[in-house]
Amino acid sequence: MSAMLHNLLALCDTPRDNAMLRFGIANEYAKLQDWPAAAEQARLAIARQQDFSAAWKLLGKALAAQGEGAAALAVYREGIAVAQARGDIQAVKEMTVFARRIEKQQAACSGQGDA
Repeated sequence: MSAMLHNLLALCDTPRDNAMLRFGIANEYAKLQDWPAAAEQARLAIARQQDFSAAWKLLGKALAAQGEGAAALAVYREGIAVAQARGDIQAVKEMTVFARRIEKQQAACSGQGDA
């Protein structure tokens, strides 16, 4: 565990526990490629701030990294709607690209069974 992650975790369940803290923790877990923990913390960030576009994007990334393509796609779609409502154009663009990649993978996999 990194020193940064340790320090951030120490702030959990204190008055400083908020969406940004949970997002920071999720990012640290993502750096360590601990995708289940990253997803959990991203979900907690979203629970604290529903319109946190970056947390939606990170949750989608964590789910995709765990091989949960359908769940990641659903998260990206919801995150895109959230980002559009906020006017967060860059997040919309990024999540749209990630969602399309998953859609292409799913189409390729479903097409293999037809041959």
